[in-house]
Amino acid sequence: MNIFLDSISSPSSSDDDELVMHTLLSTAHDIVRQRGEFSNVEKKRRKSINQDREAANELLVHDYFNLDSLYDLSKFEDHFRISRNLFLRIARDLENNYEFFQLKWDARGKRGFTTFQKCTAALRQLAYDIAVNASDEYLKMSARTGREYTYLFCEYTIELYGDIYLRNPTKNDVEQLYVAHQAKHGFPGMLGSIDCIHWVWGNCPNAWRGQFTRGDHGVPTVILEAVVSQDLWFWHAFFGMAGSNNDLNVLGASPLFNNILQGKAPNMSYIINGREYNHGYYLADGIYPEYATFVKSYTYPANEKRKLFKLAQESARKDVE
Repeated sequence: MNIFLDSISSPSSSDDDELVMHTLLSTAHDIVRQRGEFSNVEKKRRKSINQDREAANELLVHDYFNLDSLYDLSKFEDHFRISRNLFLRIARDLENNYEFFQLKWDARGKRGFTTFQKCTAALRQLAYDIAVNASDEYLKMSARTGREYTYLFCEYTIELYGDIYLRNPTKNDVEQLYVAHQAKHGFPGMLGSIDCIHWVWGNCPNAWRGQFTRGDHGVPTVILEAVVSQDLWFWHAFFGMAGSNNDLNVLGASPLFNNILQGKAPNMSYIINGREYNHGYYLADGIYPEYATFVKSYTYPANEKRKLFKLAQESARKDVE
């Protein structure tokens, strides 16, 4: 599946980087779990081809990474489906932490692939779901090598960033969220805002278009359920439901409340109107169920007090929108 899809909304570049990182890590987990499917395939001796890897790297750098590169930042993001800053950050961290992503020469003195080539091969496969040998002509990389780089790219990015981007909030995090949301929005006990975003799936197979298309969007989409705090940090991201579903269907399949149900969620009490509560809540729109963990606006506020609450709730929910 194409993981870097076009959002119907238009988040800022930095916010989009955080979202892409969440999505990348989620998909990387799936790729790593699938690894081994080819381990039992009989390996055949291949004819050695003298590919000019150095020239391929020079072309890649000329096209995307020089100060006066052929393609500007906008084109880079179009082609790689992530920003150049995020690409460089991932490439730098992989090179600094893993020998496999460093440039090497073999025993014959033959130059290997650069970090840029390895990361480009992996990201192109993840972004466009292309065949593993599609990088051969541009990057001079065989299918087997490209597959190996993709697996290791997924495995290592999870090791590097999983504890940051895929972790659940700790007790200290929850306490800070309470303080920050009360200071900014006036909502004590607020963990964040929840909403679903539809991402256009441009390459959706024709046979699946009906399953992934909803009437109000008119095009195939994949749904992301997200919980975002006041600083635009993603504390929860559940991606992959077909676009024909609504927010309730997504919530039913989501692992959002797993920690609470399993007794693993941190207990952090707060007080509203003299009453103590042990678990925080999320601001949500009207489609969400009447759970204590969802605070929704009034559809038809009957008095000034409810009108004021409606304005405050809808204003605070803009964090996730």
